[in-house]
Amino acid sequence: MKTMITGGAGFIGSHLVDGLLQRGHEVCVLDDFSTGKEANLDSALHGGALVVRADVRESEQVADAVVSFEPEVIFHLAAQMNVRDSVADPAFDARTNIEGTINMLEAARRIGARVINVSTGGAMYGDTDIVPTPESVEPLPEAPYGQSKYCAERYVALYARLFGLRGATVRLGNVYGPRQDPFGEAGVVAIFCGRLQDRQRPTIYGTGRQTRDYVHVSDVIAGLLAVLDHPEAHGEYNIGTGRASSVLDIIEALEPYADGDFAPIFAEARAGEIERSCLDVTRAGTELGWSAQVDLADGLHHTANWTQVDRVPVAG
Repeated sequence: MKTMITGGAGFIGSHLVDGLLQRGHEVCVLDDFSTGKEANLDSALHGGALVVRADVRESEQVADAVVSFEPEVIFHLAAQMNVRDSVADPAFDARTNIEGTINMLEAARRIGARVINVSTGGAMYGDTDIVPTPESVEPLPEAPYGQSKYCAERYVALYARLFGLRGATVRLGNVYGPRQDPFGEAGVVAIFCGRLQDRQRPTIYGTGRQTRDYVHVSDVIAGLLAVLDHPEAHGEYNIGTGRASSVLDIIEALEPYADGDFAPIFAEARAGEIERSCLDVTRAGTELGWSAQVDLADGLHHTANWTQVDRVPVAG
């Protein structure tokens, strides 16, 4: 199968590229490399992946790449992902996440490609009393990032109604694992692992009791492939663990890997960040036969080990 991944040089995208190549797909990566890294694609290039340097905000670049490659399926991951940046510059966030998605949908419509859109769960639902949160809960984002991703989802649904485009959206929990950049793509696990590597204490914004649904990148890739394997998949699917963990829980789990003091430094809570987030993954389990397999402790061990092999204790 011919498959395109926008944002394929990023943390999640590059793992998806590897997974598709292992399945024997013909893969094209579309990325502007503003946050994605060429190093993430080393194994993919050896596996025969095609790489196109293009910006999803530029409609002609997207159309040319899609029409030239003619993918049967497009995984759309290219996005502005930083919550704080979205608060500081919501227009830039919207141009990337909304206009970029429209450009991709227009190109997909021209060739009849199926679209699997990658969205956010944590930033989508906002602070809700229904936790774990199913897809049926009305999204009430607390930051422009969540709002722009919600708009992108609605465009996927609109193109399905208006043009018959085959599309589905996955809403991800807080993804962590190897290749996540502590200085680029947002992610508390990656940031804390960066502190481990630099022998620095971590900073917690707020009380540290705020909770998230931390899901390992390997489980996310399995979820995306499960959507691919179900051509009838439509609407939105939560992909997470269904279990909430606090920021303090992450600190406690990573502390044994520290070479020195790893007690957190507390700072004022930041605007746009929610207190509780955990995804109800029942629909993905029922309709796609998918469930998360990686325990948080094992996933953190794997991630810390990737970050700094020489300072990680032997398991057991």
